[in-house]
Amino acid sequence: MQLFRFGPLGHEQPGVRTAASQHLDVAAFGEDYNEAFFATDGPARLAAWLGPHAGQCPAVPTDARLGSCVARPSKIVCIGLNYRGHGAETGLGAPTEPVFFLKATSALCGPHDDVVLPRGATKLDWEAELAFVIGRKASYVAEADALGHVAGYTVLNDYSERAFQLERGGQWAKGKSADTFAPLGPYLTLPAAVPDPQSLRIWLTVNGEPKQDGTTADMVFSVAKLISYVSQFMTLLPGDVVSTGSPAGTGVGLHPPQYLRAGDAVALGIAGLGEQRQRVAARPG
Repeated sequence: MQLFRFGPLGHEQPGVRTAASQHLDVAAFGEDYNEAFFATDGPARLAAWLGPHAGQCPAVPTDARLGSCVARPSKIVCIGLNYRGHGAETGLGAPTEPVFFLKATSALCGPHDDVVLPRGATKLDWEAELAFVIGRKASYVAEADALGHVAGYTVLNDYSERAFQLERGGQWAKGKSADTFAPLGPYLTLPAAVPDPQSLRIWLTVNGEPKQDGTTADMVFSVAKLISYVSQFMTLLPGDVVSTGSPAGTGVGLHPPQYLRAGDAVALGIAGLGEQRQRVAARPG
């Protein structure tokens, strides 16, 4: 079972992708995929409800817009420089402790929505990332217990405007928080289907040209380490999103650097978790 959300922006409904690849509308379950859902063991309750009710659930139209696979969380935590290859290509090397920052939750959008160039943007970059969603409150979690706090895994493109990030005061969140800079999904895949989050292929193309092709085995800090570490500094709440960093092949790491322009097409995915596609769009007006 994989969870997704569909429908017009701001009016998404919950859906389930079954083992038989059916896409079912489960709005009749009566809950969105939000903090309350995850805090009360929502995936297990939904699976139990779906057993006797699947036959009454309508199919989701094949042309339905997909939204973020979770409702807006309390926070999006992003990990920087967490792949050895990416640290090498940027010249910054591997950190000795995890580097993390907050990305505005207003950046959240669907996996196939346009990414919109912010006003004044000149250096829009891509970053394919494995993200996970917290399933239960995490504060001062031991690394050995950390994976028990994961509700599921998904795909996030950590779009970054490098000029805003690096040349406008050196604040990472400033370059990463514009509207549409956090497409999430298409699915939230439950942990039982991801026995080892450190062995997943992750890739990205721009206009069909391969840019990133790596594996989560190249992470400096594992998913379990990240949960434990971040929870020493802030409480992670159910539904919170943590994005784990990006492999080598980002635009800023190319020689010369390469950035996105209006009309470019970005595609990305992680083995077993699904694929995204975005078109770069000029800001209206």
